[in-house]
Amino acid sequence: MKEYDSYLEFTEEILEDIDTQVENLGPCKIPNPMKQAPMSFITDDIRITLRLNYSYLKESLSQGKDIPSLEVAGPRPYIYFDPSKVKVGIVTCGGLCPGINDVIRSIVMTLYYSYGVDKIIGFRYGLQGFIPKYRHKVLELNPELVKDIHTMGGTFLGTSRGHQPIDEIVDTLERMNIQILFMIGGDGTFRAAYKIKEGIDKRKLKIAVIAVPKTIDNDIWLVSKTFGFDTAVELACNAIRCAHTEAIAVPNGIGLVKLMGRHSGFIAAAATLATKEVNFCLIPEMDFDIDGPKGLLAELEKRLKNRKHAVIVVAEGAGQKYVQKDPPEYDASGNIKLGDIGRYLKERIEEYFKEKNIPIVIRYIDPSYIIRSVPANVEDRIYCGFLGQYAVHAAMAGKTGIMISNINEQFVHIPLKEAVKRRKQINLHGRFWLSVLESTGQGTLKNN
Repeated sequence: MKEYDSYLEFTEEILEDIDTQVENLGPCKIPNPMKQAPMSFITDDIRITLRLNYSYLKESLSQGKDIPSLEVAGPRPYIYFDPSKVKVGIVTCGGLCPGINDVIRSIVMTLYYSYGVDKIIGFRYGLQGFIPKYRHKVLELNPELVKDIHTMGGTFLGTSRGHQPIDEIVDTLERMNIQILFMIGGDGTFRAAYKIKEGIDKRKLKIAVIAVPKTIDNDIWLVSKTFGFDTAVELACNAIRCAHTEAIAVPNGIGLVKLMGRHSGFIAAAATLATKEVNFCLIPEMDFDIDGPKGLLAELEKRLKNRKHAVIVVAEGAGQKYVQKDPPEYDASGNIKLGDIGRYLKERIEEYFKEKNIPIVIRYIDPSYIIRSVPANVEDRIYCGFLGQYAVHAAMAGKTGIMISNINEQFVHIPLKEAVKRRKQINLHGRFWLSVLESTGQGTLKNN
């Protein structure tokens, strides 16, 4: 597991609270049509344990405790749905992220060529696509239509934010005879997916709901890394290098880069480690002072005095105590609208050095919409291909109410109800963040 995955530290309390049991729609009786050697198929009893520290593992074994384990993803020897009759729906929700089209393409290609499924429907513009009043037409998906979409950024199916009536969504699934629904999205999408599954259960319908985790912020619980993250870090590094070039070109030059990360600072922190050119990295998990003898402005002044230039990276959700509106405003999905910490810092830095009569040149860069709209890089593209394949294997085997996750370097099935319990954040006492502090030398930026 890569160093920036070290957040996966499972305490005893967390472990005892995790239910890893995967739900199945029924027994699998249809031989898998995939042309694979028998040893290539996976059975449900093949599981992996969560990565545990040795002392906890030893204690648990000595006390006869069950060690939490996860069902390994992959094609099953027998499947639940008849490929010649099953009808499949795909929807993408939430913000844009590199790799969405790769996942869509992988799902369609695997359904069509590996299983012989040819009834595949794409719902347009997120959950609005299920609601009759919006009148969004569905797309009939096939290999010819999706063969080149991985070269484009964004989402081929379109997206939207905001809640939609669950009953109407289930009505549409039932009316269109959709038996498998793939939902590509983040935390809000997963909550909606779980409610959709509950609505399906109430009607006693045999519809599988499979989620693929999508968030550029890499903040989904029980996933080592979400797709699009590597691409985001790569492009964030380009922005940081530009900021550094601008900063060193003039006396007292300051490069200020705002990156994505509403609740978790993984992009900012990983890009900081990758470039080695950042002097201050500010993330949502870390409280910091702007004023005072040990605050950001005083430390920035010291940096300029010693080196004549500085680079600051700030995640969009950092320092919200300085910019959050009171009362707070909310977007269509119910998320608190963030204040613009980037522009606030730029203005405060300019005011501070003007009062001290110290001339500075500050360059502010916000590449957020550029980063999230580009096609995936090579590593993310490969990763998205795997996610789509494993999602199809799970669905055809009648799994439901799960997300496809990569954890402990294995693709596994995680119940949706567990995925939405927490949000993944950087551990400020873990090796990853300590490495960031070593790289920047920034200190705590706290006065006490």
